Amino acid sequence: MTIAYKGDEFHGFATNPGVDTIASTIESALAQILQEQVQVTPAGRTDAGVHAWGQVISLDLADRVNLEVLMKQLNALCGPSVVVRDAQWTDPDFHARYSALWREYHYTVLNTPVSNPFMTETAWHITKPLKVRSMQLACDAIIGNHDFSAFCRKPKPADEFDTFEHSMRRSVMSAHWKDMGDGVLRFDIRANAFCHQMVRALVGTFIEIGLGKRPPSDMRGLVLSGDRSQAAPVAPPQGLCLWEVGFPASAL
Repeated sequence: MTIAYKGDEFHGFATNPGVDTIASTIESALAQILQEQVQVTPAGRTDAGVHAWGQVISLDLADRVNLEVLMKQLNALCGPSVVVRDAQWTDPDFHARYSALWREYHYTVLNTPVSNPFMTETAWHITKPLKVRSMQLACDAIIGNHDFSAFCRKPKPADEFDTFEHSMRRSVMSAHWKDMGDGVLRFDIRANAFCHQMVRALVGTFIEIGLGKRPPSDMRGLVLSGDRSQAAPVAPPQGLCLWEVGFPASAL
């Protein structure tokens, strides 16, 4: 299934007892419709406040289920904050997370002196003028396969005996800033995968470059440093949107 949602109304994607999440909302609706518990697996677990237009989830359903009817039922129960845009049967081995070849995120910045009330929940408002060309020049440093430790929040150990080192190496296929007009800027980035808060940390650093607080050349040094404390704080979540996920044709 391909789903879209407004993340500002939820405490992230993953199920979290006591709070509303995307997963719990969908799974609760599925239980009501199908009269059985069904677990959903996402292509990417978005944080609280992060939106999605092209999130993909996989789930196991009985062959007798009519997907078109199920879509309408889910949208009636979960909409308008969460909607199913598409549903199709896949190869039995399909897995929304592990079958994915790439994910693409968009981050929206409103660069105007005065805020736009209609974009409050979907963009980061920056009042001072940004040097977009400098931000674009800095993009070159993150293209390719790199260790992105300088921009990632490391997972917490499961317990005192958990000494496993999680790799922060990711392959970025494309990254660029677009001037959408009327003060709206958008950062598009596509990679095989993203570590926790990676896109928001990159955007926070790009904004510092755009404000003249850092030169574009700093980005390459930050990537090589692997030091999270040297990069900028993360950008706020509302500007981020999981836009699309790519899969091999054989998996669908």
